[in-house]
Amino acid sequence: MEKLIITAALTGAEVTRELQPNLAITPDEIAQDAYEVYKAGASIVHIHARDKDGNATQSYEVYKEIKEKIESKCPIIFQPSTGGAVWHTPEERLQPVELKPEMATLSCGTCNFGNDVFMNSQEYMEKFATRMKELGVKPEIEVFERGMINNALKLVKKGLLDSPLHFDFVMGVPGAITGEIRDLLYLAESIPKESTWTVAGIGRYELPLATMAIMMGGHVRVGFEDNIYYKKGELAKSNAQLVERIVRLAKELGREIATPDEARKILNIK
Repeated sequence: MEKLIITAALTGAEVTRELQPNLAITPDEIAQDAYEVYKAGASIVHIHARDKDGNATQSYEVYKEIKEKIESKCPIIFQPSTGGAVWHTPEERLQPVELKPEMATLSCGTCNFGNDVFMNSQEYMEKFATRMKELGVKPEIEVFERGMINNALKLVKKGLLDSPLHFDFVMGVPGAITGEIRDLLYLAESIPKESTWTVAGIGRYELPLATMAIMMGGHVRVGFEDNIYYKKGELAKSNAQLVERIVRLAKELGREIATPDEARKILNIK
């Protein structure tokens, strides 16, 4: 098997300090958190920026500050979100791509998202994919439902995405695909053979799906965006603690951990 790529999703758009007191919010805090997960074994950080009041923002300037601060600390792969929060406009969501990061997320469909709807029209999927290709940004295809895989493959046929693709199966979001093991098998068997994939299990699904991904040859995302607990009733102390657990599990299961440079090679990041 390829070495295991661990992504740390540090903040998300919805988690607050009231829910998770150890949440990083400022650019300095996010950069330090990125450094800590890098030391723990992560090779990618998935970033949602926050403004001075702690609210989700897609501001180019805030992402720029975070990116520069992370790069000054470690060589981890910086991956901004273009999903943002459900209230951001597509134009706002696309702003971090202008920084020309090595990677960025590309959500390939619309789904219910808790009490809200996460909107991704065909027009804007094509717009996001086009801009990423123009700037040389590697898309991570965010999949919340099976049909989103088909949407991504249509973008390949139109020449807007290049194979091999890298998918992130986001599983367990209320309103979208559940996080059962059968669902992971279904998604993993539905993508082109040359593709790579990561799984992000939401809440209680994080650990069992991560364990399955390690054994199946996939990759793993953990972090406060997806899950604020270490175990039932016990808040995680840090994102690094969640990464460290995946490293231990991988070692027990005989899977080596990828460095950032090894992850770049696996993902065909030039």
